[in-house]
Amino acid sequence: MKHAAGTLAFIARFVVLGLALAFVVGLFWPGSGQRLRERFGLDANPPAAAVAAPAAGPTLSYADAVARAAPSVVNIYANKTVTEQALRMYSDPLLQRLFGGRPAGPAYKRREQSLGSGVIVNADGYVLTNNHVIANADDIQVLLYDGRVAKATLVGADQETDLAVLKIDAGNLPVAHIRPHTEVRAGDVVLAIGNPFGLNQTVTMGIVSAIGRQLSSASPEDFIQTDAAINLGNSGGALIDAQGNLVGINTLLIGKAANAEGIGFAIPVDNAKKVLDQIIDSGHVVRGWLGADYTFVPVAADSGLPAAARGVEVAEVYPGSPAAAAGIQAHDILLRIGHDDIADPSDLRKREAALKPGSTVDVSGLRNGVPFRLSVTIAQRPPNLDVDSSLEG
Repeated sequence: MKHAAGTLAFIARFVVLGLALAFVVGLFWPGSGQRLRERFGLDANPPAAAVAAPAAGPTLSYADAVARAAPSVVNIYANKTVTEQALRMYSDPLLQRLFGGRPAGPAYKRREQSLGSGVIVNADGYVLTNNHVIANADDIQVLLYDGRVAKATLVGADQETDLAVLKIDAGNLPVAHIRPHTEVRAGDVVLAIGNPFGLNQTVTMGIVSAIGRQLSSASPEDFIQTDAAINLGNSGGALIDAQGNLVGINTLLIGKAANAEGIGFAIPVDNAKKVLDQIIDSGHVVRGWLGADYTFVPVAADSGLPAAARGVEVAEVYPGSPAAAAGIQAHDILLRIGHDDIADPSDLRKREAALKPGSTVDVSGLRNGVPFRLSVTIAQRPPNLDVDSSLEG
């Protein structure tokens, strides 16, 4: 018994001595115990692995789209000579109100420059821009993305779409990326690139606000509406999607004179391509014409038409037009042209514009509730000069 007690006392002394030694070591060399346990693989609670920094998500940027599209966007400087007559005001207020002023000396000429934008759409040097940018210009200069300056010649223009095609003689031209068929939806993100107020290569962002906008009741053309900022000088520039593909040619905005903000318009690229091809081939655009104005079908209880009536009502027939010659009358309801049903006035204007002048097409509908069918010989659509003064670009 005494031997066992001695053994326990001996062990207890060494345990106390070990604890005291461990305390002293831990006091003067903190962390040494942890290092020893790691060295001999005795660490029951290894330190947590370093937490990797969370992977950065994709940055919301359209820089790649801009880099893809911007080189094809050019600045256009259209110079023209303006003749003006100096006037001398009458000293008598009554005469001044009546006559405004009288010539004072010979007329003088001055140079005037219009700023605009354009898009290179063909490696041969064809550039799309707006007609109003280069109208009546004596000299057109194009500033390329890489700093080169080229003189441009006018190939042709189309007032209906306000498009013009220029030709420049330069090599190694960056061409806009155009899909075979471009579908744009309301809500798509779009970027406008151009030369507003001479600030070249300015990029603004917005969305497609609407598609199929008609800016004139007589025009067959429709437009993309966007809230991407379009300012003076943006006219003729590119409207691109988030991948850098060309979706439209910026053309105009409804200005503050109309108390509007964030309402701009672009010509859909598919329409612009058709105009481009015709101007390159023949120097002008040819459209078919019936010679009538249309409005939506009024649906009344006694009209005999279904509640969801389609088609158009003839609002006016122009004297001497194909429609007048065929016997179409005001207030006729047109339901079908050729083999196609007519959806609404916009649809009919597009369909007649696509017809070849000189061709014959059957038009059917209702007159006072009685069905009729007439044959119309299509004419070439005359120039449309109806432009709203509240539109800018």
